[in-house]
Amino acid sequence: MLTSFKTIGILGKPSDPGIANTLSVLYAYLKTGHTVVITKETGRYVDDKSVCICSAEELGQRCDLVIAVGGDGTFLSAVRVTADYDVPVIGINLGRLGFLVDISPNELPDKLHRMLQGQYVEEKRSLLQAKVIRDKRVIHEETAVNEVAIHRWVTPSMIEIVTKIDNVFLNSQRSDGLIVSTPTGSTAYSLSAGGPILHPSLNALVLVPLNPHTLSNRPIVIDDSAEIEISFCQTKQINALVTCDHIEIPDVLISDKILIKKYPKPIRILHPEGHDFFQILRSKLNWSGGNSG
Repeated sequence: MLTSFKTIGILGKPSDPGIANTLSVLYAYLKTGHTVVITKETGRYVDDKSVCICSAEELGQRCDLVIAVGGDGTFLSAVRVTADYDVPVIGINLGRLGFLVDISPNELPDKLHRMLQGQYVEEKRSLLQAKVIRDKRVIHEETAVNEVAIHRWVTPSMIEIVTKIDNVFLNSQRSDGLIVSTPTGSTAYSLSAGGPILHPSLNALVLVPLNPHTLSNRPIVIDDSAEIEISFCQTKQINALVTCDHIEIPDVLISDKILIKKYPKPIRILHPEGHDFFQILRSKLNWSGGNSG
């Protein structure tokens, strides 16, 4: 097998026993020509006592390629632990929607074989870095592939958010929160909140208010080189919740600031040849498939 990927890691959705059959097919194919490393939670579904086990955090250090088996959530977990090591990720889709995972189980191993022979399309996408600042100290730092979202938390009241872009005042708003999304995340939470779909090639971010009190408060698209500062202007103490993809940062105080900017290293995604973003939109969002040409 002529490939530059000598060591391949597998990360699966740990809470889904339904991945066992797909994992067995995948593992049996890969181990004939590669060193295969599997995360501990995923390895229990593979019937091979000699399987090489590691933590998810070690995948980026040990592997030339990582394959995520699950849905988009599993894929997000994989790219978060590989980004700093410039390791590409391939997604096998066991989920329902799957904008990021390309290969169906019934396409194994044929489509994967062609990709490992070099027949793939590589795409680089940006991550976000969020820092929670309290008393001029960073008390929490996290990355996100899809979005950073600020929510009202354990309160029936709206929160009052002040947003600055590169230290220039944008607006203040009363709402249930605010989503700051990458183009990748524009088909996730941002889309459900009424935000626009951004093509993955755009160097842009979108800010989407959650249920704003003023209906003229609409989503806005900005350059992804900008630094976004979120603060609060409540007169009484309430807590907010910050989420970075599926990672929660609770107990954010109204005196805190949230700084959001593009992470310095992009993620690498490998797609099968013929990958078509618009076709994926038509399929996943049930748009018309008619050809007007």
